[in-house]
Amino acid sequence: MFIDLGNRLSQASAPGQESRSRSEPPALPIVFVVDDDISVRESLELLIRCGGWQPETFASAQDFLAHPRVRTPSCLVLDVTLPDLNGLDLQKLVAADRADMPIIFITGYGDVAMTVKAMKAGAVEFLTKPFRDDVLLDAIQYAIDRSDTALDHDAQMQILRDRYARLTCREREVMGLIITGRLNKQVGGDLDISEITVKAHRGNVMRKMNARSFADLVNMAAKLDLRAAPRSWRND
Repeated sequence: MFIDLGNRLSQASAPGQESRSRSEPPALPIVFVVDDDISVRESLELLIRCGGWQPETFASAQDFLAHPRVRTPSCLVLDVTLPDLNGLDLQKLVAADRADMPIIFITGYGDVAMTVKAMKAGAVEFLTKPFRDDVLLDAIQYAIDRSDTALDHDAQMQILRDRYARLTCREREVMGLIITGRLNKQVGGDLDISEITVKAHRGNVMRKMNARSFADLVNMAAKLDLRAAPRSWRND
């Protein structure tokens, strides 16, 4: 299937050193492969390993779904035609539950309609067998980079959510008002507390959210999709 796989075999690890126990934390980005053809799985496993990634191969969609979710950059090289759940149906499940795992489709029976459907559902590439090694390797690198970016975004969002969770109810009320541009005096009137108390809460919000500036705090609120506090004031 691959035109230069033979040239890469000498670079592969020796037998017995080619695979890692799945119980060990992965040290490398993982490329998952789901294909019911054992010869394809074996070829892809060698190619992926030579590309510098950790391969994990499966003969069916159900075997893949039974594998625990990983929190490391990864992608899925997926055959369209599978013995149980087909590739397009598996793509729907992955997109819903593992958005940080881009999908590369490979098939020997692709058509335009199938390609369009897969790409519209978020696939990063759709390759028809036979294809060149470098084409697949480039697609994998692109997918791994996207996965790394998605995981980093998720990690940053979790940090923001954790910081926001540490705010008291009153501090969240104050934050919801100040991000709209309300002055401390106005916030105090809205919440029926003193301006000094508002300043104290505002300081706590800035410190707990680790905001370097007011603009930084507003940006955090936008990322968290916080809704502005309802306006209970009149005349201003």
